[in-house]
Amino acid sequence: MQLKHMKNLLPPQEGAAKVMCLAWSPNNAKLAVCTVDRVVLLYDEQGEKRDKFSTKPADSKFGKKSYMVKALAFSPDSAKIAVGQTDNIIYVYKIGEEWGEKKVICNKFVQTSAVTCLIWPPDQNIIFGLADGKIRVANTKNNKSSTIYGTDSYVVSLTSNTSGKGILSGHADGSIVRYFFDDEGTGDSQGKICTHGCPPYALAWAANSIMVAGCDKRVIVYGKDGRSIQQFDYSRDDDEKELTTAVCSPSGQSVVVGSYDRLRVYNWSPRKGLWDEARPKEIPNLYTITALAWKKDGSRLTAGTLCGGVELFDCCLRRSIYKNKFEMTYVGLSQVIVKNLSSGTRVVLKSHYGYEIEEVKIMGKDRFLVAHTSDTILLGDLKSNKLSEVPWQNTGGNEKFFFENETVCMIFNAGELTLVEYGANEILGSVRTEFMNPHLIRQVLSGMVIGGLFYIVNKEQHVRLNERSIQGQEDNKKMAYLMDMKTIAIMDLNMGYAISSISHDSKIDWLELNETGRKLLFRDKRMRLHIYDLESQVKTTMLNYCSYVQWVPNSDVVVAQNRGNLCVWYNIDAPERVTMFPIKGDIVDLERNEGKTDVIVNEGVTTISYTLDEGLIEFGTAIDDADFPRAAAFLESLEMSSETEAMWKTLSKLSLEAQQLHIAERCYAALGDVAKAKYLQDVNKLAEKAAEDMGGDGMDHYVVRAKLAMLDKQFGQAEAIYLEQNEIDKAMEMYQELHKWDESISVAEAKHHPELETLRRNYYQWLMDTNQEEKAGEVKENEGDYIAAINLYMKAGLPAKAARLVTSHEELLSNTDLVSRIASALIKGEFYERAGDMFEQIRQNQRALECYRKGHAYRRAVELARNSFPNEVVRLEEEWGDWLVAQKQLDAAINHYIEAGCSLKAIDSAIQSRQWNKAVQIVELQDPSVAAKYYYKIGQHYASIQELETAERFFVKSGHTKEAIEMYTSSGKWEAAHKLAMTCMKPEDVAVLYITQAQQLESQGRYREAERLYITVDEPDLAITMYKKLRRYDDMIRLVRQHHKDLLQDTHLHLAKELESEGNFRQAEHHYLEAKDWKSAVNMYRTNDMWDEAYRVAKSHGGPNASKQVAYLWAKSLGGDSAVKLLTKFGLLEAAIDYATENCAFDFAFDLSRTAMKNKLPEIHLKHAMYLEDEGKFKEAEAEFVRAGKPKEAVLMYVHNQDWDAAQRVAEEHDKDSVSDVLVGQARYAFEQKDYQKAETFLLRAQRPELAVKYYKDAGMWSDALRVCKEYIPHKLQQLQDEYDREMLTKGSQGADALIDQAKEWESSGEYVRAVDCYVKVTTVHTQDSGVLEKCWKKAAELAMKFLSAEKAVKVVELVGPRLVDIKKYNTAAELYLSLDMVKEAIDAFMDGEEWNKAKRVAKELEPRYEQYVDDKYKEYLKNQGKVESLVGVDVIAALDMYVDRGQWEKCIETAEGQGYKVLHKYVALYATHLIKEGQTDKALDMYVKHGAPANPANFNIYKRIVLEILSMADLDRADSYRMWADLRDLLLDLCENLSKSSEASSPAHEEFEQMLQIAHYYAVRSACMGQKGMEHIVARLSVSLLRHSDIIPADKAFYEAGVHCKSMGWENMAFVFLNRYLDLSEAIEEGSLDMLDNSDFQDTDIPFEISLPEKQHLPDEKREEVKEWVLAVSMDQRVEQILPTDERDTYEASLVAINTGIRSLPCVVTGYPVLRNKVEFKRPGKAANKDDWNKFLMTTKMSHSTECQDVLKFVGNWCGATPSPNFSFQ
Repeated sequence: MQLKHMKNLLPPQEGAAKVMCLAWSPNNAKLAVCTVDRVVLLYDEQGEKRDKFSTKPADSKFGKKSYMVKALAFSPDSAKIAVGQTDNIIYVYKIGEEWGEKKVICNKFVQTSAVTCLIWPPDQNIIFGLADGKIRVANTKNNKSSTIYGTDSYVVSLTSNTSGKGILSGHADGSIVRYFFDDEGTGDSQGKICTHGCPPYALAWAANSIMVAGCDKRVIVYGKDGRSIQQFDYSRDDDEKELTTAVCSPSGQSVVVGSYDRLRVYNWSPRKGLWDEARPKEIPNLYTITALAWKKDGSRLTAGTLCGGVELFDCCLRRSIYKNKFEMTYVGLSQVIVKNLSSGTRVVLKSHYGYEIEEVKIMGKDRFLVAHTSDTILLGDLKSNKLSEVPWQNTGGNEKFFFENETVCMIFNAGELTLVEYGANEILGSVRTEFMNPHLIRQVLSGMVIGGLFYIVNKEQHVRLNERSIQGQEDNKKMAYLMDMKTIAIMDLNMGYAISSISHDSKIDWLELNETGRKLLFRDKRMRLHIYDLESQVKTTMLNYCSYVQWVPNSDVVVAQNRGNLCVWYNIDAPERVTMFPIKGDIVDLERNEGKTDVIVNEGVTTISYTLDEGLIEFGTAIDDADFPRAAAFLESLEMSSETEAMWKTLSKLSLEAQQLHIAERCYAALGDVAKAKYLQDVNKLAEKAAEDMGGDGMDHYVVRAKLAMLDKQFGQAEAIYLEQNEIDKAMEMYQELHKWDESISVAEAKHHPELETLRRNYYQWLMDTNQEEKAGEVKENEGDYIAAINLYMKAGLPAKAARLVTSHEELLSNTDLVSRIASALIKGEFYERAGDMFEQIRQNQRALECYRKGHAYRRAVELARNSFPNEVVRLEEEWGDWLVAQKQLDAAINHYIEAGCSLKAIDSAIQSRQWNKAVQIVELQDPSVAAKYYYKIGQHYASIQELETAERFFVKSGHTKEAIEMYTSSGKWEAAHKLAMTCMKPEDVAVLYITQAQQLESQGRYREAERLYITVDEPDLAITMYKKLRRYDDMIRLVRQHHKDLLQDTHLHLAKELESEGNFRQAEHHYLEAKDWKSAVNMYRTNDMWDEAYRVAKSHGGPNASKQVAYLWAKSLGGDSAVKLLTKFGLLEAAIDYATENCAFDFAFDLSRTAMKNKLPEIHLKHAMYLEDEGKFKEAEAEFVRAGKPKEAVLMYVHNQDWDAAQRVAEEHDKDSVSDVLVGQARYAFEQKDYQKAETFLLRAQRPELAVKYYKDAGMWSDALRVCKEYIPHKLQQLQDEYDREMLTKGSQGADALIDQAKEWESSGEYVRAVDCYVKVTTVHTQDSGVLEKCWKKAAELAMKFLSAEKAVKVVELVGPRLVDIKKYNTAAELYLSLDMVKEAIDAFMDGEEWNKAKRVAKELEPRYEQYVDDKYKEYLKNQGKVESLVGVDVIAALDMYVDRGQWEKCIETAEGQGYKVLHKYVALYATHLIKEGQTDKALDMYVKHGAPANPANFNIYKRIVLEILSMADLDRADSYRMWADLRDLLLDLCENLSKSSEASSPAHEEFEQMLQIAHYYAVRSACMGQKGMEHIVARLSVSLLRHSDIIPADKAFYEAGVHCKSMGWENMAFVFLNRYLDLSEAIEEGSLDMLDNSDFQDTDIPFEISLPEKQHLPDEKREEVKEWVLAVSMDQRVEQILPTDERDTYEASLVAINTGIRSLPCVVTGYPVLRNKVEFKRPGKAANKDDWNKFLMTTKMSHSTECQDVLKFVGNWCGATPSPNFSFQ
């Protein structure tokens, strides 16, 4: 949004004159401004000052300046202004709706403290804040105010949300409080939502957030929950002052904050979900903004300043003109102002949901608005100012809108028609549709629905929305539409359900409801007019031919035309009563204005009006208004006619329903219904009498009510009325008068009337007197006199009733005469089935079967026959089938024929009834010879319905394959026909058949079908030939492309040539181009002198060069000026000349050039000369070169041909500068001939010595090159020398030889420096011969040492020494180093050559300080070479480390064993750590068992890890696991004994290992016992004892094993407790936490609670499920208790600590249980055993000779001291 300054409303003053407050009225017509002098100025919407008034103090005695106005607010109706003042009062001024009206105070609200802020939201009372922190509400109706909520802090600001249903208050302590009158379903909380960093003077509640600012120069955006979501910080901006006030746009999507000289604008971005800051509006010298107000339509913003100025700003995002009629002002993303430029009226279009409005259109004769948002659509009526917003999915603007109905907009989109009522924000209704035709929609919706889809025709749907009021019905919205072409549906749009459905026998083309929605007119395609009453749901035909029909507006009168008659129905309730007038033309319109209704008839030339009887029309209005006396008075004035008679009937019905009985009596009298008139007269008299006696109108008297109910035939209601008054006789009398004796008797029975029997007798006598024998029989039947009843039924000729009575009573069936008489009567009356039923009841089955047959009751007959005559069943089924066939029920007969085994009849019936699937099923069960004829019929059927494959199958089965082929052929299924023919015909016969058929089709002109046949038999060439004969080349080419793609190009060429010969050049061109031979097309046109066409083709398909060539040839054919003009026309003159020269057409080129481009002549001469040179015509070429001004080219020509004399001559005559070039050329030739001396002479004559050097160098004659260079160009000698060196470097061995030779030359000449350089330059690049290299480098060093300085000699040796080492000449390198006393380098050379002894000797003899250096290098060498055995003798620790690095642990340990205890255990520890990491803990255990466990603290973690890993292992709960537990036990014993002798004795680590030793011992004992019978209780006790160590052992494993072993012993209580604990631990492992673990079962035990949670489950899932199932089963068992057993200490039996005394018992070394009495003591203190367990163990060991048990005893002896004598003591 942007702010644009429009005008100044109030000029600023020199000093401070603060504008206190501003307010816009809700109707956008007025702006109120209150200045510092307490005067309220009123402006119109254009900013013109129109009025003003002064405010007044609360008490005049304090003076007019005793207060300040803090706030203004308009009332929702814009007729009042509320003024909040600091003198503790609020005044409400009534200012009126017009300018200049008198201002009066209509309300005042006195408060206890100053009013600081005030708002007046729509649909709410005045809300204001006080200085004492209270927020109150003032009610203008009762002139009272009340507190909404209170705070302890001054209220600095107050604002409402965009709907006005919630408020925010800001307080001096920074707190912001929210309150809702209605939270509108948001669920947001009320109360304090946040605390701002400073007093929130600038407070705005936008649509999605709350924006707050103050003196800290920061704008903070808070979310609905009070959390800061965005911040704009201007605290570092020196130009910014405090932010004083804020205002939110009406749409809630923009906020303006005022400060010093600046208005900051913030716009909500729905896409980002954040606020964006727009460019601020800065106005110099505006000073501080003190008040802001936003016009309610969002188009204007006013700002008041500290200096008293009021500025008006235009607010808009954008503005546009629509159709030059409307101005669209987008004041926000979700708000648009639409202004009619002609009338000036404005409409504010706003999205209630805050969605961005994308586009606004004015449609429907510039009356209706349509706008889209992302999720809704907005519609509006500019005339009525009704706006709607309904949910709408974005469909890309494909909707179609229809505005013919003034109250409803119809939207058609994506197959759906939607109705939206203007002013309502919900969709009124919608129907699926596919097409839309708005023709004649005006006030109707037109359409029909077929199969759920909605199709639009002319006028087949109608909507009525509250067009005329209906008594007793407030909201009347109905729609009638077509469900299909013959069915009308009528829908209540309010409730959304179907009221009625009308089925018609003809297609309907027009329908319309009346204005009250009670009657529906519709017309069908036969032009018949019908009316349908929605209440009675009765359809009536009004006219058999109707060309025009229309409801008269605002009435229920119908006007229609029936050929030459005008038909009028004044009373639509009597459609048979019609008034007709003859007319000569056609009705074209119906007009009703000013109490007059005219029917306009076009009679050809003139138009005539027929006026209808307005009185008769008004009658309907009176009826609708329920003014029955007026209607009766109106009818009194009319003569009786068919129309008035119908009106009297309508009035009688309605007045009777309204209980206006006098009117109803008059109506019936007028209609001549004397009976009803007399009856109503009597009722009126009763009512009058009741009124006299009881008051009122007498209608409530029970007799009157009963009489009216009787008149309405509501006899039950009348009876109830009488019985309520205990008038039983009157009720009985009423029924008797009506001859309703049964009802009268029922009343008497219910009330126990004394005359009941008399009444019954009278009733029976009356029945007999009136010959009602049937009814009399029913009476007797009810009384139980069955014989009399039967006689009466027989007398009445009702033998069926008599039969029913007899069959329902067993005693009557025994009366044979009675049964026979009834049966005879039934047979006589042809009630055969009832007669058969009777015979069956009395067991006369044969007669019953005959009766059933006669009566065709075959179902009963078959049922009887199945039980009594089984042999008759088949015959009966066949008869049943024959009878059904006779009745034309063929499909029903099929099954009966099948039951009877009459398959042929069943097949015939199935075929005749067209039950083809059944026929197929039956036929397929028959013999093939029988089935064949039926297969043919079935095949014909499927062929007729185009199920060709099915038909083919049956034709083939019936042997009529040819018919199947003909079927496919006639259907155009050539491929299928061919496929079938191939299966039953010879291929050549099929081909002949198809080719013959194709030739016939060809002769008939059916070429496409003929082609298909040719293709089917794989004869595409015949089809191609056919098309060729027909000259249908496109089809011919198409077939060639499909079937002979390789011949396609040749075919095109063939056709092209043929067409060319025929002169059809254009088509020939097409085929040439298709053959990609455009050149032939060009040549065709050239041959026929059609150069234009040739040029076109070349240009289009040959490219630029081709078109140039054609143009050139064209020009060449013309010659002269014509050629020049042509080429100039194409812009190709120069190109043509170039082309001519390139193609050696020099005469044509000279011709063109001389005519038009003489500047090209030298170029042509040059090219001509070059051409002549190539042709060997050197003399002519020389002349042309000279003419072209290129004599040098002639010289070069002769040089090239080695005609030196001619070259010299031409050079001297025409180009002196070329003389030297001739000499150079001669020199080059001499060099090629190896005449070097002559060549050198020529070059020196030409003064080109550098060329001589180059030629010598190129020839490899470096010495001559160096000589000439040294003599003639000495300054380049060094450069040449360097180049020579590089050349030698790249020549390999040849280069080496050259360098050596050169070096020897330098050496012989005494140039030792150069000689050394040459020797040094020989490298491996030149040669790989190490001997040559060694000689050269050694020679270089010797020369350097002999002839050069010492410094130079050292450098040379330093250079060649490493080279010699690189080529493995270590001794030579070392000798050179030693010759210059370079000892270290010599040693390094020896070591590089692995001459370690020489290196040691040199070091020892020449430099002893290097001896250690040599030794270190030797060790490093051995390590690197992996020569560990050698390294052992030098450095054993390094050798051991090498073994470790190489993973040779066994070798390492083996070597370490000879190096002492410490070294051994260092590497044992390393190996053990490695094994543990590799998951081989058992091997680590073996290592320590073998080598012992020293009490080294560094090893403690290894020992612990071994113990914990083994304790965590699965599958060790077995007898064969003993060895591992024994090894672990022995290891820990060894460790503990070592610890007891070390400084770690009695340390926490020692105690921990002692505990681990005990655990390992228990496990070892348990494994030993598991292998022995009778030791199960010791195994179980050990598992239970181990639970006290579950802080070390994995807890889930310990409890599982204890539970399982207890379960095996039958200790179910303990097993249940332990396994239940295991399941709890298992769940804790899955959850990763022990927080939910219940320890109550182990409260008084020594089982630890503080345990570590295992990382993984001990058991797999299936095992855990088994445990769960057992625990669940046991938990249901009442015998098992979830408690642990106790002993004599009243303590858990396995606990070592007594809970009552705290005494700790020793654990048994055999079971781990506490040793209480009868114990066995050992020598070592603290070791004991229960005697029973010890003896049991000893006895088992002795009996079994178990090595494991013996090992346990041996261990106990070592661990606990001397073992007691293995004797058994039972004391």
